This record gives sequence, structure tokens and C-alpha cells, in this order.
Amino acid sequence: MFKKTAAVGFMVLFISSISMSICFAAKDSGVLTGVTTARSMVVNHNLQQARQKAVSDALEVALQNAFAELVSRQIFAANLDFFYDRVLSHTSDYIVTYRVLGGIESNDYYLVGVESKVDLARLEKTLTNAGILNASQDKPVILFFIAEKTPSDLLPKYWWGKNPIPYQSVAEQTIITEMTGEQDRFIIIGNGTDRPDPSLYNIRFDSIYDTAAARKLGKEMKADMIVFGKAVASEAINRMGDEKTFHAEINLEGYNLETGQKVINSQLQAVVKNNMAQQGNVQALVKAARLSARDLGDKINEYWTRNLRKEQTFDVRMEGAQFLPRFIALKQRLKQIPGIENMQPKENGSSYAIMEVFYKGRSSQFADAVMLKTFDSFGLEISDVTEDHVNIKFIEKEQSLLSDDSQGLENPIDINQVEENQITGE
Repeated sequence: MFKKTAAVGFMVLFISSISMSICFAAKDSGVLTGVTTARSMVVNHNLQQARQKAVSDALEVALQNAFAELVSRQIFAANLDFFYDRVLSHTSDYIVTYRVLGGIESNDYYLVGVESKVDLARLEKTLTNAGILNASQDKPVILFFIAEKTPSDLLPKYWWGKNPIPYQSVAEQTIITEMTGEQDRFIIIGNGTDRPDPSLYNIRFDSIYDTAAARKLGKEMKADMIVFGKAVASEAINRMGDEKTFHAEINLEGYNLETGQKVINSQLQAVVKNNMAQQGNVQALVKAARLSARDLGDKINEYWTRNLRKEQTFDVRMEGAQFLPRFIALKQRLKQIPGIENMQPKENGSSYAIMEVFYKGRSSQFADAVMLKTFDSFGLEISDVTEDHVNIKFIEKEQSLLSDDSQGLENPIDINQVEENQITGE
């Protein structure tokens, strides 16, 4: 018979919700460690089934927290279908270990708390392969801020800052369509219905042209660049025969969010003829936007390749226990990383080595790529990343959290073999 011996405070904590996260704090070496809770209704007095379902739900909450750790809120919301269909349905693939901290039956529910470790590296690889993350950084992630005005608008329309006016920018949507096509395939975030809410990040725009606030919001959205500017359409003075002409101008600035510097300037104009004012203004904006997309894409590609994917040289120090076999294993994996042009030994010791790495990208990008590499018998800890060097330490893979009583990767959802005194918190 199941014993109600859990602490009163623990019981009160769980009654507040069906499933929630208490804390998710430690993110170390590609693993996210934290505590989550859940509850499941007891049906036909089947306590075992109820607590198994509760543990399963708690692990799903842990995986959800890991997903939210890797992506912005907007990307999270835009990819819920992928998360539920392709990730959450395979929760056990991402749970390294877990431990049931305690459980109790209360008011026809079984309540449980679970400490777990989620494999961030594996989850990140899944998201990268799906195109949700852009770990290779071959293309920058861009957030657009384009204010738009036509003669029928008293003020420019925009979605950020004070008193934003909900709208769908003709120029912005045209630019995004062009830049996300098969030829360019830029990664654009926060457009259409996925607009970020600056207030959720405690960001306030002093004006619609507050680029400092826009850069802050871009960082929160995990963008690499923001494109800020305006698109204006108007009826031109000149005519073409009996038809009116309409003029559009699009001025854009691109900012590198790592440095905060303005690195791109694009100014394009277009003229079309039409007898209808509304249609003429829209056609002018579309024509100018297509030209702008081509100009902007070329300039971003040139800048990104020249400044962010150019070959750089830095030292990589590797150290740790059982050094030689682990060093050889890591060196083989490093050869698989795109962008590494060459590696030359600089120093060798019995428990460390220093390699000079020639890499097409920044040292931080190299470190991100290394963190995606996993090994069966050991882990990696990157303790220091500067422009000149990266420190990598070999660490022991932690044993199962519950030793003989723990549930690991092989069957993290089935808790039938867990001792009852560990479930009840005795």
C-alpha cells in the first residue's frame, strides 16, 4: 500500500498546478539540469499508473524548458508543431538521467517532483537539422524594423515602440519573401504574426527610430543582425502620357548585434505608372522592395563572409584526465567541423595540448560547433573563449543519479523498478 509520508510543504507545492517547473538552473557542458513537477489523476485506484504518468509529464516539462532555453519566445511559439510532433514524442531520447525526488497521493491525484538532466547538445542538433537553429552561421539571423508610409497614412505605420499600429508592411513582406527564397535563404525572425512584444523583455522605445532599443530586442530574439529603416510611397509630379506615376523610396540600415555597429546602408528608389493611386503606391513599394532585397542581400552576404566568416587563427588548449585517448577522439571530431582549414600543434604535455586552429569564423562560433560534439565515455567543458584562445577540458560523464535505483536513458518513462521509499520521500 502506498504510504503518504511526503512533507506537507511538498504537497502544497504540487497542488497549485498540473505540471510546472520549480527551477532549471545548471547548464553545463551541453546538459541542462533542473527540477520539474507534475500531477496525474489516479484512475481505478491504480497508483502505479498515475505516478508513471506524472513522472512522464514532469520529464516533458523539463524538455520543454530546454527548448525554451535554446530559442527565443517567438521561435518557440512558431515551432510548437515541430516540438510536439518531433521532439516531445521522443522525450526519452533527450533525457540523460533523472531522479524522483518525492511523490504523494492527494485528492485523487498523484503528485511528483523530478530532477533531470536534458541533453542540450542533442536537442540543439535536432533543431539545427530542422533549420530552426542556425548553428553553422553561414547566414545571419535577421530581425526587420521597417516603418511604412503612403499618402493615405497620417503617420508612418510600425509594430514596435510607442503606440504601434498593427499592419502588414508591403515593403517588408516583399523583401522577406525575396531574401528567404531558394537563392538567398536568409533566416528572418519576428515577422508577420510572430512579432515580438518589446514589453515582455522590459524594452522601451523612446521613438520609432530608437535603434538602441531595436538592437536590444534583436539580441533578446537571438538575432545576429537587425535591419532598420523606412519605406515611403507617394504620387510623383511627373506623368507618363495620360498615366500618373508613383514613386517609392526604401532606406535601410543593418546593424551587427555583436558589436552594435552599423555595417550596412541600402537606399533604393523605384517609379511605376498607374491611374489608380492606391494600386500605384503599392506597386511602387513592391518594385522598390525587390530592388532593395537584392541590394541588401548582396551587401549582407559580402559583409558576413568578409567579417564574420573570414579565416581566423586562435589557440585551443585541451586538458584533462585520460588525456591521450580523449585528445585523439576529440581531434578526429574536430576534423568534421566545417570551416576548420588547418590545425597545428604548438605544445604537447602528458595531460594537455595546445593546437593552433585556422577557422573560417570567430572563436565563439568554433566553441559552439565543438559543443555539438558528444562522446560515449566523457564530456567537454569550455571554460574560456576569447578572440585568441579557447580552453577545453575533458570531464567525466556523471554516473546515473540514483546509482542502482535510477532510471537512465534506456527507459526514463518507466518507473516500475524505483523503490517505493524513494517515490514517497521516506
